[in-house]
Amino acid sequence: MDDKIRRIYVPMTESGFYILFCLQTPQHGYGISQQVKKMTGGAVTISAGTMYGTLSKMEKDGLIRFHSEEEKRKLYQITDLGREILSIEIARIERLYRNSRGETLEELKKISEAQ
Repeated sequence: MDDKIRRIYVPMTESGFYILFCLQTPQHGYGISQQVKKMTGGAVTISAGTMYGTLSKMEKDGLIRFHSEEEKRKLYQITDLGREILSIEIARIERLYRNSRGETLEELKKISEAQ
């Protein structure tokens, strides 16, 4: 992976994370916004400008690709590079969550070794 791409996308914005996460299956912008609203109980909404600007940038950077067109809507899907970035970001978020609970990676290793 290109270090430049990693620096651009990690850490991700919340909108960028949800867009990339939703594209694990082919989706169009409106479908993504509806899925994000449902996933977050309406706490996160992605404006059309943010949605289409992010889709365009992610496509240009190779994180997503055009999949097909359905009723004049472009469907996009995550690429292998996008999956790699998403995986790195999920691991980062999980680490933040564990640390917020006072857990460290060293403590978790000791617990798993004891089992």
